[in-house]
Amino acid sequence: MLSFRFDNAFVRELPGDPVHGPRVREVREAWSPVMPTPVAAPRVLAYSREMATALGLAAGEVLSPEFAQVFAGNRLLPGMQPFAANYGGHQFGHWAGQLGDGRAISLGETVDAVGGRWELQLKGAGRTPYSRGADGRAVLRSSIREFLCSEAMHHLGIPTTRALALLATGEEVVRDMFYDGHPAPEPGAVVVRTAPSFLRFGSFELPASRGDTGLLRQLVEFCIRRDFPHLEGEGEALVAAWFAEVAVRTARLMADWMRVGFVHGVMNTDNLSILGLTIDYGPYGWIDDYDPDWTPNTTDAQRRRYRFGQQPAVAYWNLGRLAGALSPLFADVAPLQEGLAAYVDAYEAAEQDVTARKLGLAGFRHGDDALMRTLQDWMAATEVDMTLLFRALGDLPADPDPQAEAVLFAGAFYDPARREAGWQALQDWLARYRARLAADPREPGARRERMRLANPRYVLRNYLAQQAIDRAEQGDPSGVREVLEVMRRPYEDQPGREAYAGKRPEWARERAGCSMLSCSS
Repeated sequence: MLSFRFDNAFVRELPGDPVHGPRVREVREAWSPVMPTPVAAPRVLAYSREMATALGLAAGEVLSPEFAQVFAGNRLLPGMQPFAANYGGHQFGHWAGQLGDGRAISLGETVDAVGGRWELQLKGAGRTPYSRGADGRAVLRSSIREFLCSEAMHHLGIPTTRALALLATGEEVVRDMFYDGHPAPEPGAVVVRTAPSFLRFGSFELPASRGDTGLLRQLVEFCIRRDFPHLEGEGEALVAAWFAEVAVRTARLMADWMRVGFVHGVMNTDNLSILGLTIDYGPYGWIDDYDPDWTPNTTDAQRRRYRFGQQPAVAYWNLGRLAGALSPLFADVAPLQEGLAAYVDAYEAAEQDVTARKLGLAGFRHGDDALMRTLQDWMAATEVDMTLLFRALGDLPADPDPQAEAVLFAGAFYDPARREAGWQALQDWLARYRARLAADPREPGARRERMRLANPRYVLRNYLAQQAIDRAEQGDPSGVREVLEVMRRPYEDQPGREAYAGKRPEWARERAGCSMLSCSS
């Protein structure tokens, strides 16, 4: 029998909506009590072994009928107190007002064997007061993408919310995937998401926008007490230290995204975690050919506000909105400005560290940033696969060998004509790089290992996720489990799984789900 130890601090310590049920309404409190909507025939399609272990669950328990009933929303366990959180946000640069958990329902906060806190949340569990006319459900394709990417990011070493399990509901959900007036039924699903906290920037923006300084202060003090217990001090100094740490965590997260080529796709302030986690996997994407202007989000196709190369600047802008929300708690905004400055300093330091690691250098030196920018500019102009190029660079011969280099880098090019045109520029850059390595104290073997641990062999390319989706929609979820297994060891060579490391095939260049995605889920 499933058993968890619940300590539901969020609903215990913060004011809740006195009205129960999913009726859409304005809510002035931090959360609303709401029950998941039962589904017809829940079935576990895949689960994370690591997350199950962390929660003390054996494989047999996760695959049991009881687990499917509980984590699809059909029944509750003792201690569960389902709720949907209330928050607002800036969407594409504009204040959107109250948003909240429109199709996510948290079951409660469980405490694991070592004292770790995990909020258990069902995404796609039905209507809440924040559904704004939608059905609160999720389709299989978007649920597979969230499940896979949550765990892929974890195994890449990037802070993220986690996914415990992916469940089919046995029901269909109608969606207009391309927003073109052609809605169609799709298989429904639920993702069981977990995180120490799902608080986000917009959680604090909403009460501030309403002039509710009392609730704003309660939220801040609660967040510090529960999620940042290591911080010391009191009053403004404590809140300032907290904001500065949020800024630093966010900066480091952005550097990690840029390191592996991850593009979030919809960096609204309601989609940035207060813990510095990657949160809300919607129309995300992974860079194939290196393009700083690429966005995976069809909604953002014209403005490209959330394009790959813009992500660090957007995070800073979002922190500015959070600082504005927190300003009523300060007599002077100087401490908040210092927190924003901490973001700039932390991102610069993290970016320099990423440069050194990806190039296999012992440490960052003046001029290394220019060396990296030159390589990135060349990759963009020549349409070169970012993941394959950096992984191949780790096997660069110590001495120039054009024939060996041609073989080494052959798989990273998408366009033979651009390869021919850009080959000499690569040779020139490699000469500069070898000169830099000659001045570096790191031994060749240590350099290769440092690069291996910074440059993944496997990332969750969009076409890989789409292939798994195609199979699952035809009734075969084994592709989801296969991709998950590969992504559990992204930095290791995995003999027999070379196909998962290949560059984007030509058929996937423009196909929906492989190039750009909508928010329809």
